Amino acid sequence: MTGCIKVLVVDDQFLIRAGLVGLLRAAPGVEVVGEAGDGAEAVALAARTRPDVILMDIRMPGMSGITATSKILAQAPEPAPRVLVLTTFDLDEYVYGALRAGASGFLLKDSGPERLLAAVAAVGGGDALFAPSVTRRLVEAFARQTAGPGGAGEEPPPDLTALTLREVEVLKLIARGLTNAEIAERLYISEATVKTHLNRTMSKLDLDSRAQAVVVAYETGLVTPGA
Repeated sequence: MTGCIKVLVVDDQFLIRAGLVGLLRAAPGVEVVGEAGDGAEAVALAARTRPDVILMDIRMPGMSGITATSKILAQAPEPAPRVLVLTTFDLDEYVYGALRAGASGFLLKDSGPERLLAAVAAVGGGDALFAPSVTRRLVEAFARQTAGPGGAGEEPPPDLTALTLREVEVLKLIARGLTNAEIAERLYISEATVKTHLNRTMSKLDLDSRAQAVVVAYETGLVTPGA
């Protein structure tokens, strides 16, 4: 990605939001295009400002960050913004819900400035934000309680029959926490080919992020927690 990364900051706590905005405005290559104090305001601002990255608090009164994430990604023209969830602890069911809704990653609120800026740069550039193993640990913690018929009123996971055998293989390894380079080595293919398989998989399953692909792999039973 070239040029400035346009960022929208969403947090209901003014001091936290102001601190994030101040830090980002002082960083080279970053432009803060707006700030919102709740989910509904975030949806409206995202449509108006077309940010590249949204720092999204998820535990907010009124419209939650999960609902806001889902609405923003459903309404956004391509390329859709990348949503980076802000949370106070990593094993958080709200974070799981946000990843399921299409968030690209999550960041602890007590992360230092360098970590925050690196995360914004990574997500803005389309890279995986966090170690896939961290996503796997979170998904394993909550997959069982929300997967399957009647799971918290959620829609059933997508059908994997549209995928080729190789696409299923790549999806399984992604869910196991392997990086593109590790998958390429395991399957004796190039990293570019891994990315192609992943992109086709996400397109076929109508997914917005790598994290969402991990969630789907668990919810469909392709991989199981602890296996």
